[in-house]
Amino acid sequence: MIKAVAFNGSPREGGNTEFLLKLVLEELEREKINTELLHIGAKSIRGCIACMKCRQSKMPKCAIESDDLNFYLRKAIESDIILIGSPTYFADVSSETKALIDRIGFVTRGGGSLLKGKIGAAVIAVRRAGSIHAFDTINHFFLISGMIVVGSTYWNLGIGREKGEVKQDNEGVDNMKDLGCQIAKIAKRLKSN
Repeated sequence: MIKAVAFNGSPREGGNTEFLLKLVLEELEREKINTELLHIGAKSIRGCIACMKCRQSKMPKCAIESDDLNFYLRKAIESDIILIGSPTYFADVSSETKALIDRIGFVTRGGGSLLKGKIGAAVIAVRRAGSIHAFDTINHFFLISGMIVVGSTYWNLGIGREKGEVKQDNEGVDNMKDLGCQIAKIAKRLKSN
């Protein structure tokens, strides 16, 4: 079975980032892909401390065990598809999203490129501007990890500030649905090879 995990880097559960991620996941579920949504926003995820223990041990585990990062790491490694969603904060991703990227990236690259060949897609919620930089931050993580980055009919973003406002962005909504369809097509092709 094909598995997809989505990390929601927004501290607002039920907010615009979650709504956009759920649109993508709904399309994957229609295609019989197993999905899971994990809320990392507002969780205590510390940044990488560059201790190098993951590089020395070559184990798919971060030496910091005081937060849930190793749980998220396992979910990423076990999945065929990884979605990372973030609101746009000062033209970049949320701090929780950045900590997730840094630590998962360091561990998986040090452990032998453990995400290589997986599918990745960034999903960004934005009030007005700055979303492309946040989008690039996540995609740079996917690309340096050797992942297959999937796009849609436009950048994977939705515009809205208040909870639910992104639902009025018809182009953004359609784009997320198309993104889910594109991911499902590519995942099935990869699985059949």
